Amino acid sequence: MKILLATYWIVPHVGGVWNYMNQLKSRLESLGHEVDLLGYGEMHKYTYFVSEEKKIHNDDLLEEINRRLALKQHIPYMADPVVVYCEKHRIGYEIAISSLDLNKYDIIHTQDVFSTTSFGNLKLSRPKLIATLHGSVAHEMKDHLLYEHVTATSQIGCTYFDELENRGATAAEVTIVANNWLKNILINEFHVPSEQLTVLHYGFDTDSFLNRIDTNDLSITKPAGKQVILFTGRLVGLKGVHILIEALKQLRGSISNWECWIVGEGEKLTELKLQAAEAGLEDFVVFFGSREDIPQLLSKADIYVLPSMIENQPLSVIEAQIVGKPIIVSDAGGLPEMVNHGITGLVVPKGNVDELRNSLYMLLANKQYQNFLGANARNWGLEHWSLERGVEKLLEIYRNISLAN
Repeated sequence: MKILLATYWIVPHVGGVWNYMNQLKSRLESLGHEVDLLGYGEMHKYTYFVSEEKKIHNDDLLEEINRRLALKQHIPYMADPVVVYCEKHRIGYEIAISSLDLNKYDIIHTQDVFSTTSFGNLKLSRPKLIATLHGSVAHEMKDHLLYEHVTATSQIGCTYFDELENRGATAAEVTIVANNWLKNILINEFHVPSEQLTVLHYGFDTDSFLNRIDTNDLSITKPAGKQVILFTGRLVGLKGVHILIEALKQLRGSISNWECWIVGEGEKLTELKLQAAEAGLEDFVVFFGSREDIPQLLSKADIYVLPSMIENQPLSVIEAQIVGKPIIVSDAGGLPEMVNHGITGLVVPKGNVDELRNSLYMLLANKQYQNFLGANARNWGLEHWSLERGVEKLLEIYRNISLAN
């Protein structure tokens, strides 16, 4: 089969969707399929057909973008500047992909509601459209509009993302989600028919990830006599790093045999550094910035923590599991479906500083329990996240859709 993997998100980027697309491409090609990649380029300035390094710039499409935007100005949510920005770039993406030879594909597999809506609007005759949704854009954007970028039009702006969530989840012939949490959200909040949705866990290339760990590499060393608590991810409010720092502030008063490594970049970096400094944690918290050697960092860590406020099925947890680390996660989104509390890790209520502090203390004070959770996490993760199994199930969906109609 000839397959196009497409996203509205900027590519390449450090994060789950791009990693998933590349691993899926590699595995599908090893099975004899042809796979192309498509996404947005830097700062959403151009649609990027990665496989041919072709760039279609929005500046060259401005007249048509503005014409289509003008046709929507009567809709109340178009008064919100965030909505205008998103819809302008979605329209640019849609115009750009319409200029490509898409009928050469058997399958177009989109990775978000923006790209799914755009491809669905083209009403292509030959390729079958399949979507995988990696989270709820409506939930994340509501959080942004109502708490981060508050304006007089924020409330009405949320209705755009509600509408987009429904359209993006119903435009494909099959919509794949990673867990029952997101499936239930789409059915109950966004009125997506249950028969539209299929739950399919991601596959993950565990061997390639583990092979990147070099036991002889001494460039990263743990501080003497201390255990390492590790966080990896975007430094944005939704990841809950501010909750982690507050928990660490309290933890320091009862146990001090630890250092926390915070790996990642994002809009909250300066704010989080200030929070850590004001908490007196300069000697306990290290900000690493963006890193390419996550497997190596995980191999040095003792505990992995992800205190997210909103989450779907993050690759960072999968990575920590297959390396065999005890994990503490919040109960946000699909995380409780990934971590079996007390068996493969610990699950705490999102936003609960006290429970997070208590769980960290429990693991820091009990190495035997750490080892128990870590070994269980590794055994479960290596079996559950098999890339071969995940791709096999995905190909079954591809074939069934191709044979239909």
